[in-house]
Amino acid sequence: MAKEYTVISITEMTRLSDTQGIERYYRHRIRTAGKVVLSVDIDEKDFVAERAGPILLNRATVADKILKL
Repeated sequence: MAKEYTVISITEMTRLSDTQGIERYYRHRIRTAGKVVLSVDIDEKDFVAERAGPILLNRATVADKILKL
């Protein structure tokens, strides 16, 4: 079975929050099995393999389904 996506890069970023001041998030650039390149933002609380993996997999799967339309 081919890998559904490959992580190209991860960039730590910050933004202003309405309630919490500054918050961190991580921008992942991924390449799907269909060669689609996406940017996926993941909040700091989800920046662990157990949570980020399913988020990235979902986005890759959706992008490849759209590519096939």
